Amino acid sequence: MLNLLAPVKKRPVPRTFASTLRHLGLLGLFFVAILDSSPLPTFGGPDILTAVLSATHRDPWYEYAATATAGSVIGAYLTFRVARKAGSAYLDQKFKKSKLSKFLKLFKRWGTGTLIASTAIPIPTPTSMFFAAAGASDFPVGKFLVIVTLGRAVRYSAIALVADLYGRRFIRALRHPMQYWGWMLLFAALTVALIAGGIMISRRLETASA
Repeated sequence: MLNLLAPVKKRPVPRTFASTLRHLGLLGLFFVAILDSSPLPTFGGPDILTAVLSATHRDPWYEYAATATAGSVIGAYLTFRVARKAGSAYLDQKFKKSKLSKFLKLFKRWGTGTLIASTAIPIPTPTSMFFAAAGASDFPVGKFLVIVTLGRAVRYSAIALVADLYGRRFIRALRHPMQYWGWMLLFAALTVALIAGGIMISRRLETASA
């Protein structure tokens, strides 16, 4: 009887991988951003984690944006350097050949535009394939780093700022996008505009350098 009156000890709830990343904060975000720019992308992991952490207001939003940007640039540069050393053999080994030929054709035609669009637009895309394609081609490393840094900085700063301002409402929109179809249509229109802008910039840069 005395044992029944004793307080029941609660079993510790096992921590999931997502909760571990949230607990790690800036450190977890940094490593997820590096991984997302590798041949093993997380398909929007840094975007969601940046939004979740910024919505908690544990640290200033710009610290999360800067951390995600730094990690992503490091991962992109590593992918770029490995692909440059290994050449097309690296691309054949890491990516499916059916998709690879399409990405290579797209990159050779719109190299700068595709990098701008894929790094700046917050939608899950296999950006690492563009990073590898840039490394395997003759794309200048300095230009590559500038484009990736600026694109990621704009992307993660926008996500972190909006999440900081709107908090849980923004997180709900990320988890249930179909409930906010009007905003999704607006976002799709902005995405098309950004892609078109990136292609126009690419054309002007290629014309100026010719």
